[in-house]
Amino acid sequence: MKKIVETIGFLVFIQGIGGLLYEWTGWFRLWTLVRHIDFLSAHSLFVHIVLVVTGAAVMVAADAIRT
Repeated sequence: MKKIVETIGFLVFIQGIGGLLYEWTGWFRLWTLVRHIDFLSAHSLFVHIVLVVTGAAVMVAADAIRT
């Protein structure tokens, strides 16, 4: 269970980082899923920052899971 939570946190973190790189440089266009969701694409920079913070928090919280 711990590995699954860490993997999900890592994927969310990578989506946030990829989205920020896309917003700032125009790279990693294929990695960003937020731009495909209409109601999130209007606030994409904020959403990507939230994804980075959420992904980091989930990865840190995964250490609290006992195996």
